[in-house]
Amino acid sequence: MNSDPRYQKLLHRLAELGPAAVAFSGGVDSTLLLRAALEALGRDKVLAVTAASPFFPDWEQQDSRNLARQMGIRQVVVSCDLLRLADVVRNDALRCYHCKKALFGLCMEATRQHGFKVLLDGTNLDDSRDYRPGRQAALELNVRSPLADAGLNKETIRSLSRQLALPTWNRPAFACLASRIPYGTAIDARMLAQVEQCERVLRSLGFGGARARYHGDTVRIEIAPSSFSTMLEETTRLAVIEGAKSAGFTFVSLDLEGYRTGSLNETLPPR
Repeated sequence: MNSDPRYQKLLHRLAELGPAAVAFSGGVDSTLLLRAALEALGRDKVLAVTAASPFFPDWEQQDSRNLARQMGIRQVVVSCDLLRLADVVRNDALRCYHCKKALFGLCMEATRQHGFKVLLDGTNLDDSRDYRPGRQAALELNVRSPLADAGLNKETIRSLSRQLALPTWNRPAFACLASRIPYGTAIDARMLAQVEQCERVLRSLGFGGARARYHGDTVRIEIAPSSFSTMLEETTRLAVIEGAKSAGFTFVSLDLEGYRTGSLNETLPPR
């Protein structure tokens, strides 16, 4: 058992909530939440619910299955064709709200079908610092966020995950593929596939937290500035260009500001 008081506070919160399903992506936050729920509630009182959609890459889906299996927790996968939802495809500033409303709605249905009343998500304390309209959808559907309730931010979650030997403790942050497409550009399956393919190439070259932002025939690549020199090595640079062009892009650019969370939110008017 981990005696860290921050973790104990999370366990206490989970015990208060009782039997629950966890919206589980296999990322840093939801993996710690699922692990803690297992400890606080017991195997029979926890369910992992994972959403499958073209908005999420195949590797993420597979990772979630592997992790749930390793922890010995039941997992239910619910499919949601977000490309059939006009409010999502339109891709305005509220896209994330409509997307999360649909996904959490399906996850909530699965939660109830399997005999649970409470659905938990991995929202943490830091998430309030960025533009996240999907949070409103979670609140409307009464999705609970024990990590935020326990006052855990991303740094603490990574620290606790490392203490618990979770393989996700240092996994780069990830957001859905639609977040690579500028607001106002209608989303289609081809764009999502291009982004996923380009990011797969970047991951294979060691740029695990890279983003391939879609701008028509141009891809704008975001990586940590500390990795610029590696990116610009001749062999790597040519491999990135070849990978991006094979994904369907004509031009390949490197964003000199480097990776930052939600960079496309910079185009929105001040809130």
